[in-house]
Amino acid sequence: MADLSSAGGIAASMLYFLILTACRTNEVVDACWPEIDRPSSTWKIPGERMKMHQDHVVPLSEPALAILDKMRDSSEGALIFPNLDDGPFSENAMLAVLNRLGYGHVTVHGFRSTFATWAEECTDYPDGVREAALAHKYKSETTAAYQRGRKLEKRRILMNDWAQFLEGSNVVRFDKPVSQF
Repeated sequence: MADLSSAGGIAASMLYFLILTACRTNEVVDACWPEIDRPSSTWKIPGERMKMHQDHVVPLSEPALAILDKMRDSSEGALIFPNLDDGPFSENAMLAVLNRLGYGHVTVHGFRSTFATWAEECTDYPDGVREAALAHKYKSETTAAYQRGRKLEKRRILMNDWAQFLEGSNVVRFDKPVSQF
């Protein structure tokens, strides 16, 4: 995270935002300003861009909002993270950032797995809150029938804790061999 925060460029900011929000690559690449509700600190991703084809509201932490503020100052079109021709970046742009930083062995989607592992192993948040943050559906149809809430405020606290974890000194470097963890 320290290496990424010192990297320049829109694609690096896009990757940082993706990690903070635990969202999928395509959701961030195609993120647009009208989806952001700054007063409520949320990002509403339309269902047509979601794997489950349902709208997903993402609570935004202060570091995620800071990235948006920085991008607002530099982008003029509808896309939050436009490439040089104001179109969307390739989904490989964030992989290129990782490669440039010397983390070519890391996948972008792996940050969602990292979030899920951190939330499971290092927090006491219930399964439903963690899964809602990742926009996953309940495996049990019965549970899904009864659990219809968005858990937005609980997810807001979770995402703030995630941001605090990422910004803290307890972040493990990805370039260390597994035996050193």
